[in-house]
Amino acid sequence: MKVNAWNEWDPLTHVVVGRADGTMVQAPEPAVVRDWPEYGFPRGSYGPLPPEMVAAANEQLDNLARILEGRGIRVDRPETLDFARAVATPEWSQASMFGAMPVRDVLLTVGNELLEATMSFRSRWFEFLAYRPLIESYFREDPGMRWEAAPKPRLTRASYREGFWEAYEALSEAEQVALVRRGELVLSEAEPLFDAADVARCGKDLFVQLSLATNRAGGRWLRQHFPGHRVHLVTFGNPHPMHIDATWVPLRPGLVLHCAERPAEDELVQYLKVNDWEIVRAATPQRAGPPPLSACSRWLSMNVLVLDPGTVCVEASETAQIEQLGKLGFEVVPVPFWDVAAFGGGLHCATLDVHREGVLEDYFPMRYGRF
Repeated sequence: MKVNAWNEWDPLTHVVVGRADGTMVQAPEPAVVRDWPEYGFPRGSYGPLPPEMVAAANEQLDNLARILEGRGIRVDRPETLDFARAVATPEWSQASMFGAMPVRDVLLTVGNELLEATMSFRSRWFEFLAYRPLIESYFREDPGMRWEAAPKPRLTRASYREGFWEAYEALSEAEQVALVRRGELVLSEAEPLFDAADVARCGKDLFVQLSLATNRAGGRWLRQHFPGHRVHLVTFGNPHPMHIDATWVPLRPGLVLHCAERPAEDELVQYLKVNDWEIVRAATPQRAGPPPLSACSRWLSMNVLVLDPGTVCVEASETAQIEQLGKLGFEVVPVPFWDVAAFGGGLHCATLDVHREGVLEDYFPMRYGRF
């Protein structure tokens, strides 16, 4: 047992796969809006996802676990909590939690460190508890492991921009993207906030997306916490940014898969180019939109799980993405996973790499602009 992962592509030997049990459409809170009247959840309502959806998602999650175990990868699974229960701190109360499927949102592995993210949704403040028994077992088994937790945020009203959603929804897409570029979304800068899934790891370089879940203070905290790394705060032309792993996906040294509908900053593009990295535009998704009760986008097509520099798991129905990655030299493992999307994401979202073979390397020796 050893915790070790420096990037997104070294050979995977140990992983956590999430569970769908008990997942909720969250109760209203400042950080998030859910409005799905056509599926029985109009704005302001909340409750558990339908049991038939839970069963279908768990079947696909269990299948993913079997596929990985069949390739010799150790797979652990989290415990589930009563996510329907209300939770509170001395400063706020929240009528429900969320779930324990997208483990990537909550935990970040950098080298021998396992870091618990802050989480900016009140409904997800206690979500780390679903993974604590696993983390505790890793700590007991691996004497070299660093177990860290970012400062638990207060998440008072001061952490959010008052009236943000009403004002934001009235803007044009171009005006929304301008706010994204400036990092002026629902989160204020009152305290550090970040989701682990907004971090893409490339050895000494960590790319941190400013989003609806990650603010500049969170990026600054990560920069100070990892002084041996170059921590870059980045944005994309996405009016609703939520996690980097369906927009900017490092596949192996020298290759990034990019959602061209969400343009990267020119300085980021040039930083990769001066270091001889190729940026490939992701294939068009097969579907026009997300599944019912999903806060994700159709670009989960590029939310892949890299098993090693030559092997990648892709949602089985995304034939264009499968074909593209095959032409790039990958062995592609098709994995049915669309039924999991409503529970918090795709293949990358649903997994946490505990151990990848490999060491810390510098893949970007040349500087460019602010990078």
